[in-house]
This record gives sequence, structure tokens and C-alpha cells, in this order.
Amino acid sequence: MMSKSLDDKLAEIKANPASRAFIIADAKDADMAFGIRATGPRQHLSAQGARPAQFSPEVWTRDEFGYRNLPEFLDIIREIVHQAKVDIMLMSASVNEQLSIKEGLFRNSAVTPAARANDTTDVWAVRHGTYLKEPSHPFRSATIDHIQCGQFECDRSRDDFPGANLGLYSITFVNNLEQDRNALLAFKAFREEAEIKKFRYFLEVFDPNVASGVTPEVLGEFINDCILRSLAGVTAAGRPLFLKIAYHGPRFMEELAQYDPQLVVGILGGSAGTTYDAFKLIHDAQKYGARVALFGRKINNAEHQLAFIEMLRLIVEGKISPEEAVRAYHGVLQSRQIKPKLSLEQDLALTDQSMSYGGDSRSRILVSTPIRSPKPKTEPAVDSAKSRPELPSQPSSPQPTQTWPTKSNGLPDFSKMTSAQRQAYDRARLGL
Repeated sequence: MMSKSLDDKLAEIKANPASRAFIIADAKDADMAFGIRATGPRQHLSAQGARPAQFSPEVWTRDEFGYRNLPEFLDIIREIVHQAKVDIMLMSASVNEQLSIKEGLFRNSAVTPAARANDTTDVWAVRHGTYLKEPSHPFRSATIDHIQCGQFECDRSRDDFPGANLGLYSITFVNNLEQDRNALLAFKAFREEAEIKKFRYFLEVFDPNVASGVTPEVLGEFINDCILRSLAGVTAAGRPLFLKIAYHGPRFMEELAQYDPQLVVGILGGSAGTTYDAFKLIHDAQKYGARVALFGRKINNAEHQLAFIEMLRLIVEGKISPEEAVRAYHGVLQSRQIKPKLSLEQDLALTDQSMSYGGDSRSRILVSTPIRSPKPKTEPAVDSAKSRPELPSQPSSPQPTQTWPTKSNGLPDFSKMTSAQRQAYDRARLGL
């Protein structure tokens, strides 16, 4: 079986805190929250194309319906796994059964399969439901055995399982003693079972889903303290591989990331927003200490998911800035004759993102990045056979107007640049 990039990167991060190793997860587990809408809009399909579906013309047509069916959703997951730019593919237990157990999709892949191990009530985002208005309650649809081997009880004479041996466990603190105590008791029961069954997990900590009395200005402090307090009584055998939390800004990310170098911190993506929202989020989170990003709706709602993921990878590798990535992404869409949802100027806007499962109604424009016409250059092309963008492996080297550190091959050495030097380099590269 091929080694997994997740394990290699986790080992590197813990051995070398200065490492740029970064873990990207695609969260395709939304069927445990949204129902019909979980598969996302049909504007983007895999290279496989449309899958058969029955629609009566007197009700609506396939195009009017708007959402992918499950086979089309699974095709996209397969395509992303074959692309091998993400490290983790997070799925529901049922999708994990189909792709991991029945098909063996991950056997010869560097991508690690994972499944959502619980579905607290604050992700029950069904149409016309009122569950999201209530404080989060613990709940688990999936069992560890069903995730690992697809049945009620696994054969534990061996350590390997045909399914996923990694799960996402979610907890939501609402600053209410009884609610939070019940959530922690459920978490304790899960940890104990996971340890017995040698099941690995990562911990998602949501912001309160109801009024909590904690103001937005100090919410990062509340979440950080809840995490560290909760894990202080947990020994290594029961600890998560990494965390998944909302990004509350540089100060709170650094506060958590510097506390314990062995605690790997990751961020969640939140609502769809603009392309720049996603690219700026992963860039800033990495800058201030995050080593993992899990994007669900931001990837699933993209006009071209493979190109979107490629840009995320180039950003965390330091090869391209978020602003350049937006422009390059639009270049890919143009080359494939895909109509973007937003114009380039609109897609370069930063918006206020909702981090709850309840939708993105809070999104609003905060900052618009000034748009300047870049110097003519060749846009990244797409290899139709592989159905993913071909992007430069290194940024182009501009003619310097100010010196900055370079490597022996003449390319810029970002690890040695000061903030002023990086800013000068970016301006020169963009012809500003």
C-alpha cells in the first residue's frame, strides 16, 4: 500500500516546527448536513460528465433542478483523489463505504480517506428545519466499526481495515454548563472507544451556534481556552491528530499554535464566499501558525474543483500569492470556456464569512482589492486528458527594483525575505 502524504507531513511538522509542510483536506461530508443540496451545483461536473437521472418534464427539467446527483458527486471525489493534491478526503460513512471499502479507491493513493464520526445537531442544516436555532446537542449516526469495515463489528485480528481509519469528531461549546458538560461526556466516550479500536481522529471545534454571551472580540480566547482545557486531561493515546477550528485572526491563531508545538492546528473554510476569501484565508492561516486547512463548500461550489485545489496547493507552497491565484484561476476558467460566477473584480473582493452550517447570509463585502491590468502573460493551460490545470512550478522572476534573497538557481528565497522585501518582490512581479 502506498504511503500516505498525511502521515509524512504530520511527522515532518512535529520534527521540524519551521517546516512548510501543509495538509489540505477536501470535506465532502456535507450529505450528513444538507441532504439534497450537499452534492453542490451541477455547473461543474467531472470529466465523466452527467450521470443518468429521471425527470418528468411537467415538474422540472434536469437543468432546472440544479444539484448534482450522488453518482456525479462520487465522480468528482474520484477525480480529486486521482489528482493527489489533497492529503485527506473526508466523507460520510456511506460514501466512505462505497469508495474505500467497495471500490478500494485509496489503496494505491497517497490520499487518506476519513469519515465524519459524529453529526452534532448544529450541522442538521435541512431545508425548512429549525434545528440550527437550538444549542448544539451531541449525536452520532456513524459507528467506528462501520467506518473502518462497513459492518457492526470488525474483525480485529488485524490492524488494517478496508475502510477509513481516520474520523472527524466535532464538538460545539456554547458557554452553557449543562450543554457543554454533555458534549464533553460524549467526547470522552468516543475517545475511549477510539483508543480501544485504534481509530485515529481529528477534532473540529465550532464556534457557539447560539447566543453565548461571548463577544466576537474575545471569541478566539474562549475557543482556545475551551480546547486546551478539554485536552489537558487527555493523554497522547486519546489525543486528536490535529485540530479544525474557525480562523479568528492572527493573534488567536498564534496564541494557540505557539502554546504546544506538538498540537497541530488547522482551520475550517466556512461558507462559499469569493475565491479570494478562500485563497486569502489559507495564506493568512498558514502565516500565523496553521498547518492544516479543511475546505468543504469552498471547494464543492467552485466552478472547477481541480483548478481550485491546485491553486490552494501553490499558495501554501509559497509559489503564488492569493491575488495571483485568483487571476490564474480565472485564466483556467477562461481557457476551459467556463463562465465564472463572479467577475474577476468581484472575485478579488474580501467578504465577511459565516463559519456556521446555517448558510452564508452574513457574507458582505469588506475590502476590495484594487484591480490593475497585469502585463500580458500566458495564462495557465489545462491538460484535457488529465482535466487539471498546468501551472508553473515556480513563480516568474521579475526584474528587481530592490534586492532580495535568492537561491543558487536565481529564484527568490521566500524563507529569508523580510516583510518589506516580500512586498517589493510582489509589486515587481505584478508590474505595480
